[in-house]
Amino acid sequence: MQTGDILLHDLDADGILRLTLNDPARRNALYEAMLTELGKAFTQAGHDAAIRVIVLAANGPAYCAGHDLKEMTTGRAGPDGGRAYFARILGQCSAVMQGIVNCPKPVIAEVTGVATAAGCQLVASCDLAIVSETATFSTPGVHIGLFCSTPMVALSRNVANKHAMEMLLTGDMMPAGRAAEIGLVNRVVAAQDLRDATRQMARKIASKSSMTLATGKRAFYAQRDMPLSDAYAHATQVMVENMLARDAEEGIGAFIEKRAPKWEDA
Repeated sequence: MQTGDILLHDLDADGILRLTLNDPARRNALYEAMLTELGKAFTQAGHDAAIRVIVLAANGPAYCAGHDLKEMTTGRAGPDGGRAYFARILGQCSAVMQGIVNCPKPVIAEVTGVATAAGCQLVASCDLAIVSETATFSTPGVHIGLFCSTPMVALSRNVANKHAMEMLLTGDMMPAGRAAEIGLVNRVVAAQDLRDATRQMARKIASKSSMTLATGKRAFYAQRDMPLSDAYAHATQVMVENMLARDAEEGIGAFIEKRAPKWEDA
């Protein structure tokens, strides 16, 4: 399979970019080439004004099985026993996850099948997740003597501590309904309705001012781990700047005048 074929790109007329993990034979694992393609895709999308929302989907029965352990094991052949290689590949994966969070475009995970380890991390790193009833999630590293420490970062920022620790300490597979209950995903739908449900959500978001969405996404992640007073100070400054923006003036004016706004994305 050519590198360009492992991640499919499809941009529609509404500005919704559909990225599809496309290596079912390797269970859409986050091996080095896949991470490289994902990193480039999110960087490019962040700078493309034609893209308003990103959907991250996958082909095949597995959404993403996390790191390719066979590939990672080959790194042990290095003179340092794999230390430099492990640091590089795990750093690359962490950069991709942060690239999703830092991308100014909203990112929706569309999940069917299993999302395990770094695959679960991938879902947790997206802004929203809509999943089929057949989707399952786990951080199973403890089964093989490898605690899912990097997936833990995204997981612990999505769900309460005890839910995160239960997943991390047991490695148990979690069904879609339970994932929704603990806040790992937003919505569970029938498998046949998944793509339509995701598209409906994406179109709703894509209809908003992209400037407003980028401002809000950036502020949300920035304030999340601040002390309360710092968070309010930061959010206040963000909102002041937002109020001065052209689209806020237009949107408020349209609301008062009871008409549809005309966004300039500025």
